[in-house]
Amino acid sequence: MRFRYFRLLLIIQPAQDTCVIITTSSTTFQRGVCGLQIIYVETRYKQKESLTLPLPSLEGAASTISRHSFLIHLALLSFQSKIQMETQTVPLLSIKAEPELDYAQVKSFREGLSVGGKETVKLWKVAAPVAFTTLFQYLIQSVTTIFVGHLGDLQLSAVSLCHNVINAIAFGFLQGMAIALGTLCGQAYGAGQVDSLGIYMQRSCIILAITCFLLSSLYIFATPFLKILGQEDNIAEFAGKYSLLIIPQMFSFSINLPTQKFLQAQSKVGIITWISFAALVTHTGFLYLFISVLDWGLNGAAVAYNITYWEVAICQFVYAVFLCKEGWTGFSWLAFKDMWAFARLSLASCMMFCLEMWYTMSLNILAGQLENAVIALGSFSICLNFQSWEIMFLAGINAAISIRVSNELGMGHPRAAKYSICVAVLQSLVVGILSMTFIFISRDYIASVFTDSKVMQQAVARLAYFLGVTMLLSSVAQVLTGVAVGGGWQVMVAYINLAAYYLFGLPLAIFLGFKANLGPMGLYGGIICGSALQILFLLIMTSRINWDNEVKQTTKRIKKWGSKEIRTEKIGC
Repeated sequence: MRFRYFRLLLIIQPAQDTCVIITTSSTTFQRGVCGLQIIYVETRYKQKESLTLPLPSLEGAASTISRHSFLIHLALLSFQSKIQMETQTVPLLSIKAEPELDYAQVKSFREGLSVGGKETVKLWKVAAPVAFTTLFQYLIQSVTTIFVGHLGDLQLSAVSLCHNVINAIAFGFLQGMAIALGTLCGQAYGAGQVDSLGIYMQRSCIILAITCFLLSSLYIFATPFLKILGQEDNIAEFAGKYSLLIIPQMFSFSINLPTQKFLQAQSKVGIITWISFAALVTHTGFLYLFISVLDWGLNGAAVAYNITYWEVAICQFVYAVFLCKEGWTGFSWLAFKDMWAFARLSLASCMMFCLEMWYTMSLNILAGQLENAVIALGSFSICLNFQSWEIMFLAGINAAISIRVSNELGMGHPRAAKYSICVAVLQSLVVGILSMTFIFISRDYIASVFTDSKVMQQAVARLAYFLGVTMLLSSVAQVLTGVAVGGGWQVMVAYINLAAYYLFGLPLAIFLGFKANLGPMGLYGGIICGSALQILFLLIMTSRINWDNEVKQTTKRIKKWGSKEIRTEKIGC
């Protein structure tokens, strides 16, 4: 007798970090009686259990969809009671919270210390590697500038201009758009929808690649663009030539950033740090070979820059696809599903990030228009360098709290998300206070790292108090922005940045710096007021969040953009 069988794979999620896989196995087919094998996987504790149920025969035309539906329903009913007895959780085919795995309400100081200790370990387990990664990748650019500086002042100015303007604008767009991927991957991973991570990553790669094609015009027309900004012709022309040479480096971000967010969402940040460190070492070797040995000059710097960033992108991609056992299920057409909705969230993240980055860039340009522009711009730039070093360190906390919030919302743990924010804000505040204290104490000496000019050192010393306060505010703002990314509130933060920075802070800085003749101190006054207003808005937004409702919104987002599906495959035997 000829039998016809169907292989069916169904993945469902009865509880957090739990999935049920139902599949027929050809090894159980015996004379028209097949066994439906059910495999129960508890990923949190790495426990696996399988159960094979004998089911009625599936013969010829009787193997219909309705028969399959009946068999699946029968199997689920038989197995559901077992799952409910073990987990006491919600019904099958739903993604709900596990309140028993969330923190209990903190009612005493001792309980608060206990929760704070646990969250501190979780926070810095991610924050420290991310901070080192940011440092290593920043040093790649710095080492390039150092080698180019020995070629001549013109080459140094051109490369610095390209990195700080052209490359910064492009990277700001791409990094901002990749932030959305961090939100979705973090929430999906927390909800146990690990298969969705690979789909999200592919979707982000496609969107960023398209964005790179659009941004390439900025590199192609860099020379006239820089001239419009008022740069000298010879510097703009050298910067334009260098910009054309590093276009391949920009395209590497279409793979680099998505794979980075993909791995960070799973807290696999150590491998990213090691890849970045290896890239820094090899980049230094490439620069020495191409510039010092082969004497390729500016072309050698560009070649080394391109090779290094593609090295990072390829290494991260290979690890994510071939060595990362979770998250990657292969290339899929699902990457093209809901592309526009994904792009909208990416654009919102981009605007949030770029509005903040362009605010500082605008003030830097304004400093060059003040009286005694050399001293004004130099002192302002030195202060921004110190602020950038603090932000580099805080980037680790920013990424860590973003991952913690997105993971906990995905797992349905509202209190854990809230407590992680409190711990992160307190610890970043400590970092800000220490940074401010250091600047206040060493205000007369900090500029000597950059210059021997006594006039410049005195100008920086006058700005030190403004710099210290700005670093304190920045420490809190970085964490609250990370919280917004983890929760998926990029649109709201973009509006907050627009209002605080461009409708209030920037006009105030222009008034104080130019109309009130306060110079760089006036510009810093605008920065402080804009940042303070931003933090006020972010604190109000965060304090009014209904965390239980955010868990529901996260569930809807995962269901909408996830990759969960029922797939059938007809086979014969």
